[in-house]
Amino acid sequence: MTEQASSWGSCDPAHFRRMNRRGFLTVGAVGGASALTLSDMFRMQEARAELKKYEKMPATAKSLIHIYLPGGMAHQESFDPHPFAPIEYRGEMGTVQTKIPGALFGETLQQTAQVADKLCVIRSMTHGEAAHERGTHNMFTGYRPSPALQFPSIGSVISHEYGPRNNLPPYVCVPGQPNEFAGTGYLSSSFAPFSLGSDPAQGGFKVRDLNLPGGIDDSRFTTRRNVLAAVNDYFQKKEKSDELAAMDTFYDRAYSLISSPAAREAFNIDAEPAAVRDEYGRGTAGARMLLARRLVGAGVRLVNLTYGGWDMHSGIVGGFKGQMPEFDKAYATLIRDLERTGLLKDTMVMISSEFGRTPKINNTAGRDHWPKVFSVVLAGGGIKPGVIYGSSNSIASEPEENAIGVEDLFTTVYHCMGIVADQELMAPGDRPIEICDGGTVRKELLA
Repeated sequence: MTEQASSWGSCDPAHFRRMNRRGFLTVGAVGGASALTLSDMFRMQEARAELKKYEKMPATAKSLIHIYLPGGMAHQESFDPHPFAPIEYRGEMGTVQTKIPGALFGETLQQTAQVADKLCVIRSMTHGEAAHERGTHNMFTGYRPSPALQFPSIGSVISHEYGPRNNLPPYVCVPGQPNEFAGTGYLSSSFAPFSLGSDPAQGGFKVRDLNLPGGIDDSRFTTRRNVLAAVNDYFQKKEKSDELAAMDTFYDRAYSLISSPAAREAFNIDAEPAAVRDEYGRGTAGARMLLARRLVGAGVRLVNLTYGGWDMHSGIVGGFKGQMPEFDKAYATLIRDLERTGLLKDTMVMISSEFGRTPKINNTAGRDHWPKVFSVVLAGGGIKPGVIYGSSNSIASEPEENAIGVEDLFTTVYHCMGIVADQELMAPGDRPIEICDGGTVRKELLA
């Protein structure tokens, strides 16, 4: 069975993709031609060149792990400290030297500093949305929010473009879909994320609905599926709708997942050796990141995992010291583990948050919302390692050099995944919308 024709659907995922506007015009022009002049030929060549732009590119990343830190993580206390700024700007926390010469991280990133030579730290991310919801929308979709249209998340776009692999969901959220912007937007609900339903850090962790109910064996399950297929076929002939098609897709995918021992095993975190569990850490961050590694190793294309709460308007020192050490241990282990298993070459890992925090410490010893500059970290999957890209100014209030917007970040990530970001998808009303509008591939970030 090929990667594109798994039991998650009998059709090639390309059948779910609508031709973009340019491609439709090209086919229409050629189909209506009875005789070609020289000018016709040149126009056809130009049209073919335009259409070729939307073909899949060779991908340097087969999978993406998106680690999202909700609330707006302070860049000053993490990946962009400014130890020589006045105390009211730099804050009270210290720094640690990394494996990138001259580059410092915040003091709670001790282990991450030791794998910095595998990372690309972007210190010049910027956008203009200071509200949590709008900033989150940016960092899950690559678009500014619009009252006219709900945009799909990067996970749903990748699911739409590639479909499933090895009987596994193409897009998984750990432990569950973290917000409405991690969903399908204007795409069909069949491209929604698969959510675990429970936290892998819990004892006796099991994925919801992954096993057959008591008293239902494989034969009975197959019989029920055949009856369901007949019912679905009847209703789909009566009424065509996204809801019916999506539900049918979900049933097919659930059957494939439950009936595949290898797919079920990907979620079995207890199969990991105790030493590996200990290396990641037995807490929330460790369990989630270890499960993410198992899932991409088994074939999941995008794993979104969330950790912690970083909206630290007060007590930022205590907040970082309480949450970051567990993250630091798990993340550094994830990078080392991906490298030693050979997965880092084909797996991109991205750390992001909806924005950064204010340059100056406030009167409650915290920092407030600040989207003008913040940090994002990339690793693996064709990203250049051991790089600090861009910089903030002396008080970390705005980009000093190489500012990078959300559109550029997403266009670059899509490029590594083999997706042309200005390819058009179809929104309701047959409205063509580019996957990402206006971004450029930042080649300086690429290996």
